[in-house]
Amino acid sequence: MLASQSTAPTAKSDRFGNPIDPVVGYARGAIIDSSIAEGRRLRHGQAIAAERVRAAGADAVAVYTGNQRDLPLRVEDLATYAEEWVGPGLFAEELRQAAIGHLGGRPEDAAAVFNRTTAGIIAVIGALSAGKPVVSIVPVNARSHASLPRGSRLAGVQCLESGIDGDWRNLIEMHQPALVVVTTVTSSLERLKDEDTIAAAKFAQANGAVVLLDEAYGARLRTVLHGGAPSLQLGADLSITNCDKAGLAGPRAGILVGRPPLVAAASAKASEVGAEARAPIAAGALRSLQSFDPQDLLTESQSGQQISDALEARLGAVVERSDLGPMVHEDDIHAIALQRAGQDRTTLVPSETASALGALLLRDHGILTVNTHGQPGARVSLRLKPTLDALRRTGGPLKVAAAVDESLDALAAQFHDTDAISTLILGS
Repeated sequence: MLASQSTAPTAKSDRFGNPIDPVVGYARGAIIDSSIAEGRRLRHGQAIAAERVRAAGADAVAVYTGNQRDLPLRVEDLATYAEEWVGPGLFAEELRQAAIGHLGGRPEDAAAVFNRTTAGIIAVIGALSAGKPVVSIVPVNARSHASLPRGSRLAGVQCLESGIDGDWRNLIEMHQPALVVVTTVTSSLERLKDEDTIAAAKFAQANGAVVLLDEAYGARLRTVLHGGAPSLQLGADLSITNCDKAGLAGPRAGILVGRPPLVAAASAKASEVGAEARAPIAAGALRSLQSFDPQDLLTESQSGQQISDALEARLGAVVERSDLGPMVHEDDIHAIALQRAGQDRTTLVPSETASALGALLLRDHGILTVNTHGQPGARVSLRLKPTLDALRRTGGPLKVAAAVDESLDALAAQFHDTDAISTLILGS
């Protein structure tokens, strides 16, 4: 489509001039042209992983998404807590106390569990935006999760976003939102300082807004790795975190804690559309909170830094470091593939190049990333965030870095063949 001679990206295009979809933050192409195609990519990735496991056992796949996704129920939970009619009543107070403790809530706060953090965010927007624009505040040079603009669209309101260094105060004063969402740590692990979060929450509340913290990562990453304050001690009305990342083992779920009337409204909205967590998932979330060990997150972080060292030695300055492991931007992956293929242009866009790289990493090396297993709208950069036993399964950081390098070569060898790339990403 466009020459490999890149230009500075703008808010509307990537380095290769491809127009960026403002909802997901990357350019779509002929292969990954919609959420439907992203769903096909996920199903094909699942098929690749299943084939490896059938052939060589569970250790043939290692998860590098940062999401553990276990279901830590006890045997005795199956006939009690996991039972749909009586179970939720049995563990409701136990769950509330565990969630309040985890997120630093007030003694009177309520808690609710959703089938995904995304579902919880969308439910909060639907319940509390009150027909007014939602103001989103994010770290510098970052963006919120796609659930914010999508949730706002479903609620029939605008989503107005600003970096913490931007004009968020003017947005709040001008639009008088009923809801302000502050993302403390993004999925790419850009992070707000606690004092900035406190200032944003205080200003928003002074202007009459309810404040939700998106703490999917932040509830543990800020506190364990950076000594930050517990989530709700930053002054917000609500906080939501993810149950299967940054040291929590799973299941996939979102845990919301905050002022009881606000939690009740979000829970009701979720129930209207089937986004609440059913009893087995909510019980699993309870057990995950109860078994949380900060050392698990420290171990994941240490493993990620080892991979960063090894990958940087092979790829150089394109490797960005985060608290949980290395990241290579999709534009850089695209540029490397073009250079190694000896091409100066292609009809592919960077999101497709990164997805093809993810398919090769999974098929040939058992390295499972969001590039094959991300939900529609997930970031498309290469992010290697190892779960607890991922390094053991793949043989250590040097082998992971070598796998990325070899997969880039394999990608370059067929970069001229868009049909082959399409098959890599979506299957036959």
